[in-house]
Amino acid sequence: TNQNGMEVTITNFGGRIVSVMVPDRQGTERDVVLAFDNIQSYLTQSSDFGATIGRYANRIGNAQFPLDGQTIQLIANNGPHCLHGGPQGWQYKVFDAEQRNSSTLTLSLTSPDGDMNFPGTVSVEVTFKLTNDNAIDINYYATTDKKTVINMTNHSYFNLSGDPTKSTVNHLLYVNADHFTPSDIYYIPTGEIATVEGTPFDFREARALEEMINDTTFEQIKNAGGVDHNFCLNTYNMDTYRGDDTQVAASLYSPETGIYLEVFTNEPGIQVYTGNFQGTGAGADAPHKLGLIYPKHVSVCLESQKYPDTPHHADWPTANLKPEETYRSHCVYKFSVR
Repeated sequence: TNQNGMEVTITNFGGRIVSVMVPDRQGTERDVVLAFDNIQSYLTQSSDFGATIGRYANRIGNAQFPLDGQTIQLIANNGPHCLHGGPQGWQYKVFDAEQRNSSTLTLSLTSPDGDMNFPGTVSVEVTFKLTNDNAIDINYYATTDKKTVINMTNHSYFNLSGDPTKSTVNHLLYVNADHFTPSDIYYIPTGEIATVEGTPFDFREARALEEMINDTTFEQIKNAGGVDHNFCLNTYNMDTYRGDDTQVAASLYSPETGIYLEVFTNEPGIQVYTGNFQGTGAGADAPHKLGLIYPKHVSVCLESQKYPDTPHHADWPTANLKPEETYRSHCVYKFSVR
């Protein structure tokens, strides 16, 4: 909790954010993330709700990647590809937890060499701090004893109306990006860095998702059923390989409640996902928090990250981690009212 009465609930199963209680413009507390309300559902229903994702967030094509002249074969769990670290990624691991004070929680995990076939024993620490300006400040750290790849993120599903029976298509999205990475029908980047200019993916001025989310004349939306794409952030300097986490990378706004979310990160990319698969597939009719069934497009994920499938693109910001290095990633979700 913080001095404003804002509250964030986290479980050490998967390092998952379970609830985020923030005030709307009337001062009413609203829970703005999707989740389950019992541990059994997390154990039996495949989901990424609120999770700390690793070792590699997003997809690695054909579940393999080159590393120092070798081909590392991973475990495919998304067609022929590896998604979010494989079928037993860190979202299904139990982290050690230390609550340092009323507003700070540190989770730690040791991932052994060969975990989901990734090389190297990796030690991970994730610290969540709830600040008094209503921001969830997340710092990720990792070290390895053998060269490997790592790409961590938080996979919270936001619905700023606080009513997860309602679609988020009326939410206004802003993304500080001139370019995105197009993907094929299996959501693997083609390698192109494409301009958002003249496309439905131009969110450089905030606009409602309903203006574009069903525009199937745009192949990228047709293939994904909405947005499920990486945006190349203008806040990242490709010459110095440094991101400016003092600039807004993306924002989301609910005109219904007035709740406004800003995202800050030092990462080069952000994955925008508009809940295209919710309401479909195995487990879609399983009850979630409050016994509710989530419909399609009921949330928006804003996942800070290296670009998807980076190990296959040597000219993109690297996801490699060497034993003498420390992986550091920073993401802030800041809430306010407008």
